[in-house]
Amino acid sequence: MTTPLRPLVFAAAIFACSLAEVLAQPLLADGVVAVVGNEIILQSDVLIMRETLKREGQDRSECEILQELILEKLLIHHAAIDSVIVEESEIDDNISRRLEQLVAQIGSERKLAEYYKKSILEIKEEMRPLMKNQLTAQRMQGTITENVKVTPVEVENMIRKMALDSLPLIGTEVELGQIIINPKVSDKAEEEAITRLDQLRTRVLNGSSFATMAILYSEDPGSNRNGGEYKGIKRGQFVKEFDAVSYNLEVGEISKPFRTEYGYHIVQLQLKRGEELDLRHILVKPKLEQKDLDAAQDRLDSIRLAVVSGKLTFEEAAEKFSEDEETKLNGGIMLNPNTMDLKFNLDQLDRGVFYAIQNLAVDEISEAALVRDPQGKEFFRIVQLRDKIEPHRANLDLDLALLKNYVENVRRQEALEGWVSKKKAETALRVNAKYDDCKVLF
Repeated sequence: MTTPLRPLVFAAAIFACSLAEVLAQPLLADGVVAVVGNEIILQSDVLIMRETLKREGQDRSECEILQELILEKLLIHHAAIDSVIVEESEIDDNISRRLEQLVAQIGSERKLAEYYKKSILEIKEEMRPLMKNQLTAQRMQGTITENVKVTPVEVENMIRKMALDSLPLIGTEVELGQIIINPKVSDKAEEEAITRLDQLRTRVLNGSSFATMAILYSEDPGSNRNGGEYKGIKRGQFVKEFDAVSYNLEVGEISKPFRTEYGYHIVQLQLKRGEELDLRHILVKPKLEQKDLDAAQDRLDSIRLAVVSGKLTFEEAAEKFSEDEETKLNGGIMLNPNTMDLKFNLDQLDRGVFYAIQNLAVDEISEAALVRDPQGKEFFRIVQLRDKIEPHRANLDLDLALLKNYVENVRRQEALEGWVSKKKAETALRVNAKYDDCKVLF
């Protein structure tokens, strides 16, 4: 009966030895400023994070940064103990998204490389351990707070006990509706996209590198610089047409061109692990001509006129004509994805939506405007200002969803602080005397 315990005892012995070696080091002799369990924090970790935050416009003290790093290391240390892991594919995806944000901010990959004086590959590799730590800590924190739920009664009781001036001041909020029409590309443009992909597929079948073809010709900004590669794909991550083709390929097989809402694709299956795929793909978008754009705008203009003249309500027009699947069945009403509420803070609106509604009265409808989303997809949109709520102190009548989130966040913080209080008492924790004046772990 004791055999199953031996691997655990052995692992604990290794852990104890490595911990002893770390604790035996003079703190700061090699730049170590803190030890948390089996994790160490270097002086360079503190300084690099401070410099990184400064570049992003945040000036934080070394004490504040050390506090965050110690909490992160405590979460990571216990994530390892509790087998809370983050997949490499998730790390890759988050690095790619972060790089896209940085490139969007600075203008291009070349400018980003020049700014950091490093190649994109070097930037990625430097981001990897930081991203892994961040995601692991987030996941561990999620497991600590995942069961935190509050009832409407709890929200009401907490809010009624709070002084009025301690409640958050809510800026101008709006409720919105939209109708979207997508330009239709010509048959000729569709055929040209298919022909282009057929040519690229033939080149790969004749020996060319799929990855090289993706880098040179794919119009998917999320993957083209990685040779069109996506790893650890699960069903439902992409649109259903993409799933249907990808999951029916054999390893090494290249699909024929197929259509999704984003354009035409070819996919090469790299590896299949049960229901998880590694693949490469190339996207070619049929090219819109000016006449295609004009036709879409004319159609949306006529829909808008029908609503303004009273022939249709906005809701009826959205259900009948809108090509936005997320809102059309709801009469075009837009849902705030951050709060799952109907209200949008005016200061947080997409720039295009803000400009569309800034001069509208309640119930008025904007003119049709051309929109280009982050993936480069173009469409025309009209927006209705359904309601406008002026700045006010948060209250239970108007802001129940927001206040529920507020109370839940308070409860999550309390759960985290309780967990930290318990775990720091049973976890080896040392901080260099240089930081004696810093508050550590709440």
